[in-house]
Amino acid sequence: MDYTTPEKDKSALLSIDVQQDFTLPSAIAQIPGTMEKVDQMKRLLEAYRKYDRPIIHVVRLYLRDGSNVDASRRQIIEQGKKIVSPGSTGAELVNELKPTPNVRLDADTLLASKLQRIGQREWIMYKPRWDGFYQTSLDTHLRNLEVNTVVIAGCNFPNCPRATVYGASMRDFRIAMVTDGISGIYERGLQEMENIGVHLMTTQQCLDWLSTSENAALIK
Repeated sequence: MDYTTPEKDKSALLSIDVQQDFTLPSAIAQIPGTMEKVDQMKRLLEAYRKYDRPIIHVVRLYLRDGSNVDASRRQIIEQGKKIVSPGSTGAELVNELKPTPNVRLDADTLLASKLQRIGQREWIMYKPRWDGFYQTSLDTHLRNLEVNTVVIAGCNFPNCPRATVYGASMRDFRIAMVTDGISGIYERGLQEMENIGVHLMTTQQCLDWLSTSENAALIK
């Protein structure tokens, strides 16, 4: 029996940490190469909206006292560095990813561990650590939507996308990773993903897969 091939009709797209502070040129915590991936992410989002399939934008929000920040970054936040601060422009999704221009993060809702709905089948969700499943309702939300496959794009592969892949794998989700829709990709990492059953796709392969009647036709 095949346990890993992604199933498009039971899939959800996860965009991870594509926020202005991490993405825009010269932003305070810019991850190099992320802005160059935004067009690909936008194409994926448009396709998921077109086919009325679920989208979850996973984001970080760093409280200014550092209490919800990863240990490796907590000190710089405690010392006053403002990165993805609740209510700030830098915490917002980049405009290209929004379903409508007026979407803004509702920090109170997100920090209360609730999902913010921004479209018919589209939500924003806050995560307190690298892995989108850690201390969040993502698993429950996906199960309630009858999702068994996650398609992952975003920022920055060595940290949150990779941790989220492992989180999904530990919960027996089928996983696809869009290799040209994630910043920070490197060859050894791709091999490691394939070794745990992750299916690697380009954006165009993903779009073709979504439009075909065969689930596995373009998954390599």
